[in-house]
Amino acid sequence: MAAQEEMSKVKITTKTHVKPAKIIGRKECQLVTFDLPYLAFYYNQKLLFYKCGEFQDKVEKLKDGLRVVLEEFYQLAGKLGKDAQGVFGVEYDDDMNGVEVLEAIAEGIAVDELAADEGTSSLKDLIPYNGVLNLEGLHRPLLSVQLTKLKDGVAIGCAFNHAILDGTSTWHFMSSWAQICSGSNSVAVPPFLERTKARNTRVKLDLSLPPNPLASSNGSAHLLREKLFRFPEAAIDKIKSKVNSNPISPPANPFSTFQSLAVHIWQHVTRARNLKPEDYTVFTVFADCRKRVDPPMPESYFGNLIQAIFTVTAAGLLLANPMDFGASVIQKAIEAHNAKAIEERNEEWEAAPKIFEFKDAGVNCVAVGSSPRFKVYDIDFGWGKPEGVRSGSNNRFDGMVYLYQGKSGGRSIDVEITLEAGAMEQLEKDEEFLMQV
Repeated sequence: MAAQEEMSKVKITTKTHVKPAKIIGRKECQLVTFDLPYLAFYYNQKLLFYKCGEFQDKVEKLKDGLRVVLEEFYQLAGKLGKDAQGVFGVEYDDDMNGVEVLEAIAEGIAVDELAADEGTSSLKDLIPYNGVLNLEGLHRPLLSVQLTKLKDGVAIGCAFNHAILDGTSTWHFMSSWAQICSGSNSVAVPPFLERTKARNTRVKLDLSLPPNPLASSNGSAHLLREKLFRFPEAAIDKIKSKVNSNPISPPANPFSTFQSLAVHIWQHVTRARNLKPEDYTVFTVFADCRKRVDPPMPESYFGNLIQAIFTVTAAGLLLANPMDFGASVIQKAIEAHNAKAIEERNEEWEAAPKIFEFKDAGVNCVAVGSSPRFKVYDIDFGWGKPEGVRSGSNNRFDGMVYLYQGKSGGRSIDVEITLEAGAMEQLEKDEEFLMQV
């Protein structure tokens, strides 16, 4: 593909740092049980690309907006640290460098080429910190932004340290930054920065940089393929209606859009893997717990407030039964994950802290992150909505799925899937999965 050949021509031209526009002083905030397990994941990467002109004007506007938004989201301008007791936290003071901003040129790449690309290899050089572990936030910025001049637009590639924030916080920050650039004088909804209100247990971790988690996850990282599948509103409605029609044992609540799409993906990925009927397959969802914890936390809670919810069944059972069987398994697991379950998980983890590796998502897994509820196509910095929103190549393993709001709006959903190459080839040929409406 032309874009892939042009990628070698992405050239970084300058590197600067951006700090909050006002004096903040010294601030410290300990990381809590919801944050710590992600220290050995990689920086979370997001890419948005826009059609627009006057690149340098846009860069200055983005930097000016960043200075203002960081007055509230100053933790992103800090770094990881450890206190005297060995407890990890975010440290900020006004002498720190702040957020790293790279400027780059890739004038051989057009926005439409990026929007049409279904893999991630052509996106890689547009996002910083490929293969950088969150633990490196001890001596690197917690946010790095790369602004790349394209043939007919701009790409904004961001790498966020996943040990300090989840998807909800990421998109809260991005939408606040966009609002400032579009003319707001201040952040409409400031972040709620008191992590210890969600959990106030001090957990000491003795961590040095671990080996590459990918190497220990499946040993076949080079055999993985990533692909974006777009499900228009009509396909989503059809899947949901199919799952909810004539269930074997009617559920207490109708299956949601998420549960319906989740079982659709789980079944078809399981089939594409050619598992034996007795092989186990695990479904994992990283669920937002802001409204599940007791007391509930505000939507603006800044940090990680997610937990992985797991459920398992035999491949033969999942495939031999109608879709509502798998949907019911997923629904029950999600509904059971209440404040009591969250508390038990936290206590269990605190008694024997364990840093997540990709293999922990489960055998033959389908693991879902991100959410179509995030209004990613509303991120308008003052020159229109993005032409595309994608994840980078970090934190991908066999079975990892990212869900995004579809560009066509409504109930459409974009599904990014990473699979072993042979299984991906099967999935691409599966017309029932592709739902050509």
